[in-house]
Amino acid sequence: MYHEFSNILGRMGLWRESGTVLLAVSGGIDSMCMADLFRRTGLPFAVAHCNFHLRGGDSDADEALVRTWAESAGAEYRKADFDTETFAAEHDVSIEMAARELRYRWFVELCRTCGYTALCVAHNANDNAETLFLNIVRGTGIKGLSGMSADTAAPYSDDGGRKVRLLRPLLSFTRKQIEGYVRSHSISYREDRTNAGTDYRRNKIRHLVFPVLEQMNPSFVKTVSDEMRYFAQAEAVADSCYRAVIGPAVEVRENDTVLSLGRLMASEHWEYVLYRFMDGFGFNRGAVNALSGLLKSERTVSGKRFESPDFILLATNDSLIVRKRGLSGRKDGVPVPGNTAGPDTGTGNDIFTVVRGEGVYHCNGASFSVTLKPVSAFGSLKQPSGTLLFDAAVLGFPFVCRVWRSGDWFVPFGMRGRKKVSDFFTDLKYDVFRKAGALMIVDTSDPARDEHHIAAVLGERIDDRYKVTSRTASVIVIEVLPAQPTL
Repeated sequence: MYHEFSNILGRMGLWRESGTVLLAVSGGIDSMCMADLFRRTGLPFAVAHCNFHLRGGDSDADEALVRTWAESAGAEYRKADFDTETFAAEHDVSIEMAARELRYRWFVELCRTCGYTALCVAHNANDNAETLFLNIVRGTGIKGLSGMSADTAAPYSDDGGRKVRLLRPLLSFTRKQIEGYVRSHSISYREDRTNAGTDYRRNKIRHLVFPVLEQMNPSFVKTVSDEMRYFAQAEAVADSCYRAVIGPAVEVRENDTVLSLGRLMASEHWEYVLYRFMDGFGFNRGAVNALSGLLKSERTVSGKRFESPDFILLATNDSLIVRKRGLSGRKDGVPVPGNTAGPDTGTGNDIFTVVRGEGVYHCNGASFSVTLKPVSAFGSLKQPSGTLLFDAAVLGFPFVCRVWRSGDWFVPFGMRGRKKVSDFFTDLKYDVFRKAGALMIVDTSDPARDEHHIAAVLGERIDDRYKVTSRTASVIVIEVLPAQPTL
């Protein structure tokens, strides 16, 4: 095993490079095996250990074993303590994910500050196979079928600094091979008792699924490892196909990434290209399937909206437009379900708001103030952009602020005939995001009034019926407030 390990390090270039590598050593059988193999090579290395304080005295015993081993090997030893449970609760993640983020961020910081040339972890072939099945269970593209890479960039290492190299020199060895090496060389290690349980997803696969598969094929893990190498090659082919289609089909316009539907649908493999495109912006499989289904049905997709944690996708007749949240002047620039019934009670995520009097109101991520003033307070009726004046005797309280609906119309101030709001948007060169986020002021005093007859487009223009005249005594002033930055 040592000779194959040595050859692997050679293929990774470690025999040619000078510098110290950092070994992540937990005290378990895999990492202690890796540490011993490194010691035998004579290459310079340092040891890093994380104490997550999840198993009481057992965690401290793990730490003691690793520290003693590092001292006996003459290796530099570094240790970090983490309150893993508190971190998991504060960030609303599982204990597994919390421990992963904590350790990798610390490893990356060590490599950067101490000048270590690479980080080595002890993932083996069984771990890789388990990862494959975990990816399949939660849903994965072809990349997830390729498993872990033996030589890649460490997580969290691309945030403004140089990427830290992550090596997995045990990835081609099975757990049985590692157990055999450790026994034959009398290497001390610590057994994590939680590994024997089935509380964690990985343990369920390890103890409940793999034994059945190994009964069917005793070389199951090796077979899966070979298949993952072929999947990795297939992924490279798929990447080439994706880049060939997406390059000429995508255009970046200021804050928007625009995908041409015509160019997309001309591809034989458009469904895969669409999946890769949307997946790159964090859209889940449900959103991808829904949009794909609409495109296959040849029904119109114009006006359809999809949301990911960080992006919004809006469809037009000929394109898909993706914009990062918070770049549209409102929270999202698109309607979000909810309702605010009075001033200063909304969250900014509402699709209609009842305005009952003076105050600050919120609707669909926008904020606006409403004040009532005597007409004598105005030296001039000319107002700055974003401010509208209404004859209070004509509009009156309460009225409603809501999102634009197809079919809305009004008679713009100074004009005689009615105009569709959609045509008004065209005149103002509204893009699809501004249309989706546009807000209407609606007079609700007359139940017989056409529900699509609006009193104003907020921040733009009032209906001529509500204008201030020589007979006006009081004026309702509606002013759009500056958008607050999205945190």
